[in-house]
Amino acid sequence: MNVYHVTADANTFTCNVFLVVGEETTLVDTGAYEGVVDSIHEHVDDVDSVVMTHQHGDHVAQLEAVADAFDPDVYAADDHPARTHALEDGDTVRIGDEAFDVVYTPGHADDHVALVSETTLFSGDVVVHDDGAFDDGSFGRTDMAGQSRERLIESIRELLDRMPDGVEHMYAGHGDIFHGDVRDVVETALERAEKRKPKYPDE
Repeated sequence: MNVYHVTADANTFTCNVFLVVGEETTLVDTGAYEGVVDSIHEHVDDVDSVVMTHQHGDHVAQLEAVADAFDPDVYAADDHPARTHALEDGDTVRIGDEAFDVVYTPGHADDHVALVSETTLFSGDVVVHDDGAFDDGSFGRTDMAGQSRERLIESIRELLDRMPDGVEHMYAGHGDIFHGDVRDVVETALERAEKRKPKYPDE
């Protein structure tokens, strides 16, 4: 399957949005970039489904625009006017050419899920490869209302328990795409989160 980062050239703050082309052409998150529909059209004419990792504004702002443009099936853990299918822990969804397990991973957001197959992890914001705080393994911020570092730590542990050893592609909600030993990146993120130090100076 081919994965395209369709918000790579965005000039506004947005999450990474990934277009996965295959048997089930799928958009993972929709972002906040108003040009995302045009970016999708540079690669495909239609989108079969959208899978949301969570509904923070930088991930969900363009969901209605995407739904209007493509009329896809929309999978999300939390309710949304555009949602057509509820996601629950343990579900399986097809993204591109692979089946992905849904892992409930709250802490950064109450409705957060990660998506993992035999080869690939779409981690949303629970774990990222790099951000302004850490490289080679970081974790979602937990300093805002409704967030919990302790719950995030539990979520990362759960993700590690359920992630196959052969996962070698990581597409996170922010930062760079990573190819390599994804388990090592997630373990590093867990170690840093477990120190319970503020991720950012003002946290």
